[in-house]
Amino acid sequence: MTIEELNRICKGTYMDLLNIEFTFCSDTCVEAVMLITTDLYQPMGVVHGGALISLAESVGSAGSMLQVDPEKFNVFGSVVNSQHLSPARKGKLIATATILSKGDFKHIWDVEIRDDGGKLISISRVTNSIKPIKK
Repeated sequence: MTIEELNRICKGTYMDLLNIEFTFCSDTCVEAVMLITTDLYQPMGVVHGGALISLAESVGSAGSMLQVDPEKFNVFGSVVNSQHLSPARKGKLIATATILSKGDFKHIWDVEIRDDGGKLISISRVTNSIKPIKK
């Protein structure tokens, strides 16, 4: 699967609702950008932590999707552990997921989310379950 295909299959989904666009992938890394809009704010005028966690899981899960045969396996996020370090208010967020462990049925990704000025906003560890498709 390519970045173009990944962005195409995300149209009309939660990732599209959050304005997430995948921009780069390699065997060990996936990057995406999320445009900050007021729809992502909590009442105090900063990006809601849930939006940050959703971005992290989306990028980590996409990384695993790009690693498996989608005809044979499904990818499901099973654990996300996040720490928010700084508030984000405007611009865009850049999420970079780096694979930490790639087993046959479990992938673990470390995700850093930075603002467009390079400031670290949030860190996450995303664990994905890789499940054979039952026929």
